Amino acid sequence: MVYLTRVENFNAAHRLWVNEWSEEKNFEVFGKCANKNFHGHNYKLLITVKGMPDPFTGFVMNAKELGDIIKQEITEVLDHTNLNMDDNFLPEGIQATSENLVIYIWKQLVPHLNNCALHSVRLYETEKIYAEYFGETMNEF
Repeated sequence: MVYLTRVENFNAAHRLWVNEWSEEKNFEVFGKCANKNFHGHNYKLLITVKGMPDPFTGFVMNAKELGDIIKQEITEVLDHTNLNMDDNFLPEGIQATSENLVIYIWKQLVPHLNNCALHSVRLYETEKIYAEYFGETMNEF
């Protein structure tokens, strides 16, 4: 099995907030991420596909084609948006965390891949924090 990773970037703002909680509890749990004016991140997205190289091209998947799919389905949808307010693929009521984003990014990409499988979606929110998803079944999503 060979793994191919494509790296892309996008910028987006969000706010972490639970309407059913008090302002004090939101700030206690989410800290500065509960700022009423939102805050932004320069996200770094790593998409890894897996498969055996094609005997003619030597590709698991054409990296340009993978980049085009990521751009069309993910970065053009999310770049320079407010993840809480703008129309994207996160359902209403789902917190715009990196943990949730990787699951929904996975769901957006899978239908567009042929002759290889999606292995992982890794999303860096900062240099020190990232979430990664390997497609495990999640009943709550």
